[in-house]
Amino acid sequence: MGLYAKHIFPRLLEWSLGAPPVQELRSKTLARVHGRVLEIGFGTGLNLRHYPHQVDELVALDSARMLPEKVQRRIVESGLNVSLAQLNAAGALPFEDASFDWVVTTFTLCSIRDLGPALEGIRRVLKPTGRYVFMEHGRSDEPSVARKQDLLNPFHKVIAAGCNINRPIDEIVRRAGLEITSLDRFVMPETPRVLGEMYLGTASRR
Repeated sequence: MGLYAKHIFPRLLEWSLGAPPVQELRSKTLARVHGRVLEIGFGTGLNLRHYPHQVDELVALDSARMLPEKVQRRIVESGLNVSLAQLNAAGALPFEDASFDWVVTTFTLCSIRDLGPALEGIRRVLKPTGRYVFMEHGRSDEPSVARKQDLLNPFHKVIAAGCNINRPIDEIVRRAGLEITSLDRFVMPETPRVLGEMYLGTASRR
């Protein structure tokens, strides 16, 4: 990791994705999560304080270790049973089939380089009764906004360490063989629409 990706970008994430409206969405997204949970794209652990006590084990993956001292402090404060692993989710997930009750991604699908294998891996490790819950930003369903996203995306990827703003999250999830059982589309308050088009949903194995 370069200086920007290792030290500066994680602090930008803390500032932007730790804002009160985003924290409220995290609580809403994670309210029903329980049992053995896999979180992909753990980042700096901003979800930790929003997990219910019904979570028995949290396995947290990320391709980079961001602000490790702060992350460790948040793990201790959460009181959860957390296992950390540094892994690129576009590769094979090192878990048995049907081994998780829930899989969680929040602001993660924008930055995984090869989403197909990552989502197929999510489907594989979910139990038959398991659920995948996601809170992601992505492509607008308004054509004029989507065109702006396409124009801005190459520049945004450089500034935001590989984050894409124009991915149609629902289509990508369905293509991986997951069935979306609920989906809420909205624009994040006080956020430019090209950055704030949100997908909050739940999916299951078909």
